[in-house]
Amino acid sequence: MQNKNWLVYVQLGLGMAIFGSGTPVSKIVTDNFPVFLGSMLRMALGTAILAPFIWQSRTTLRKLERRDWLTLFGIALIGMLVFSVAMLYGMQMVSGVVGSIVMSTTPAITAVASLLFLNEKFGWRRGVAVALAVAGVLVVQLGSGGEGNGSNVLLGSLLIFVAVCAEASYTLLGKVASDDLQPTTVTGVAAGLAIILFLPLAAWQLRGFDASGVSWQGWAAVVWWGLGTLALGSTLWYQGVKQVEGSTAAGFMGIMPVSALVLSYVLLGEPFQWIHLAGFGLVFAGVVLISRAHMQEMADGETSDGQGDREARTTRQQSAGD
Repeated sequence: MQNKNWLVYVQLGLGMAIFGSGTPVSKIVTDNFPVFLGSMLRMALGTAILAPFIWQSRTTLRKLERRDWLTLFGIALIGMLVFSVAMLYGMQMVSGVVGSIVMSTTPAITAVASLLFLNEKFGWRRGVAVALAVAGVLVVQLGSGGEGNGSNVLLGSLLIFVAVCAEASYTLLGKVASDDLQPTTVTGVAAGLAIILFLPLAAWQLRGFDASGVSWQGWAAVVWWGLGTLALGSTLWYQGVKQVEGSTAAGFMGIMPVSALVLSYVLLGEPFQWIHLAGFGLVFAGVVLISRAHMQEMADGETSDGQGDREARTTRQQSAGD
């Protein structure tokens, strides 16, 4: 059971690390593609790679109820269209470091949303773990002092915060949808629906687009944004999320802005500062604590189930004796 638990945590951690790469990568995308065209290319690539999984689930998809399709449409609308547009337009105005600062609010937003909309128990362990994750990603920013490249950093930051809220919705809606569908199917179908939403404005932007002006970094960025952050990242994240509570997943979301910051150094050439190491320690301390809390709950649940089985057997034996 412990091996299974750690596999879940690896899925959650890798999923968030891959999601984090989307912050600097989206900045490269906006330097090379119009917002709606770049977003639609992302959805098309993600749908193409996940198409075999959608085909395997075709029988299940036919049996879905109206509520299930509305959930998938909500993922496409909020978690993909709103997230992508807000992130791309926001990253046009700010640096990768500033983007990471705003993304650091994701764990808190998701945990609060889980409490409000899914009626999940929060508990002091999850509260401390989420606080550590938020504190860690905030400490990561202390020495950054990064300024945005655009003239309106405030507007850019607000747009990225909208993307954070969309990301929280993406996680919670995905948790609901993955109760009945495989994560690959959820992501693939939602991406396919998002293509329809992006298509009109993407077609309009395509009229004046010169593909020859796109650098190889731009093409690599849009391919990774589709195949990596959308297909692989979403699949790993949803696979983990379906096995834990939303507030548990919130603790792992602290990895995302850390990943975004590190890759901002690597991909965008933004300066590294040693104080960020303290932030890394806090983030991973939060992840360890929330993992242990979940494992303890699983162990307690198994103990309760085992005790219930023993009591049931005792009752049956007494009845048989009578």
